[in-house]
Amino acid sequence: MRRPTIYDVAERAGVSKSLVSLVLRDSPKVSAAKRAAVLSAVAELDYTPSRLAAGLAGTRTRSIGVVIDDFSNLWFVEALSGLRASLGAEGYALSVADARLNEHLGIDPLDAFRALRVDGVVLAGEASASAVARSGAPAVVLGTRGVTAPGVPIVASDEVEGGRIATRHLIELGHCAIACVSAPGASATERERGYVETMAEAGLKPAVVRAKATDERAARAAIAPTFEGAGAGAGTDSHADAKSNEWMPVPTAIFAVNDPMAVGVIGAAQYAGFSVPADISVVGYDDSPLAEYDMISLTSISGDPRELGEAAGETLIALIAGTSAESRIFPPRIALRGSTAVILRP
Repeated sequence: MRRPTIYDVAERAGVSKSLVSLVLRDSPKVSAAKRAAVLSAVAELDYTPSRLAAGLAGTRTRSIGVVIDDFSNLWFVEALSGLRASLGAEGYALSVADARLNEHLGIDPLDAFRALRVDGVVLAGEASASAVARSGAPAVVLGTRGVTAPGVPIVASDEVEGGRIATRHLIELGHCAIACVSAPGASATERERGYVETMAEAGLKPAVVRAKATDERAARAAIAPTFEGAGAGAGTDSHADAKSNEWMPVPTAIFAVNDPMAVGVIGAAQYAGFSVPADISVVGYDDSPLAEYDMISLTSISGDPRELGEAAGETLIALIAGTSAESRIFPPRIALRGSTAVILRP
């Protein structure tokens, strides 16, 4: 059965297509009688306006494209909730695309959003400056990304300070042999930098084990050799000479640059016979819903992704309205739970 069009609505209501468009945009220029006739026709025909058609007609589509780069990271759950709160209140619909999902096809989600004529874009994942420019839409970067483009403000948490807070917390608990499990990406790099700087300031030797990806499995594979007494192992990069074993057999505390990676660290430790936090304290990052699970109870650094999402939405609304907007950097905090404790062994 053919779907009704705006022309069908106009014919049923006895008005022009342009007047139907005015009613659908809630224009005050339409009389009460004609508005009622159009809305009645919309209901009778079960007509759904096409956002794409509205865009092609030169009007706003009331839609926002959101690019993320890892659906498995629960940080995006709260960030999207914040975006929905601010953008939804203004009548915008969100379309979410994972930048990695169609990498094998060479499909850039920003190009897809350009075809859909979205009113704005939120970059919560990596994207090239050229793709941002091609999109032709106002854009905001959400989180610390490798994206830099003129006129594109950044809404993020202070990732370096977050790494510092995590490391200071472990030092204050008496830990000296503290490792960092890091990964590729701008956020991980900034968090790692905070760790390295704080360790150096405390006169402690940093040791960074780099996983190949930002997920639980990659972190577990990267840190497992350390627990087996083989140091950082092949395929990882450490600032400490693990083979010389200047530390004890394993570190007493580990800072992982996100929560899924922290879970991977905990799993590897437990598999090797170590208890968390009795033997090894673990700190994650993002304070995602995962960290709150009772069985994990993960101490984690919070950049309050919901707050960041709301702020990014507000910033994008200002850009769409033609108002200039500045970048905003929020201070992180630590959420203390059961995965860290005072060191019990020398």
